[in-house]
Amino acid sequence: MRDPKKPGKGGSRKPGARTSAPGVSADGTNGGYNAGMAVFSYIIGGIIVWSLIGWGLDYVWGTRWIVLAGALLGAVGGFYLSHMHGLTSSRINTGERHAASGPSQDGDTNAE
Repeated sequence: MRDPKKPGKGGSRKPGARTSAPGVSADGTNGGYNAGMAVFSYIIGGIIVWSLIGWGLDYVWGTRWIVLAGALLGAVGGFYLSHMHGLTSSRINTGERHAASGPSQDGDTNAE
């Protein structure tokens, strides 16, 4: 008999279940290295794709500046996608106590 706590070999995901963004684990926390690689690939991929589109438009229209506008648009678009997928947000505080930034109000150290 199968243990209900362990996932089976078959796809345990429900059909139509929403998956997380690249670099984000299933529990919603960022993936460190994986999140960084996802941000990098979004930005570099955007630059490459939109530069090629700009290069093609430059060729068709006989201009020389659209490729640069495409590269800029690709970089901004890649960063926007990364931000919308939650890959560029700051780390979430899990409740552990961190040192305060700057001196305390009485001028002493931050130690208690």
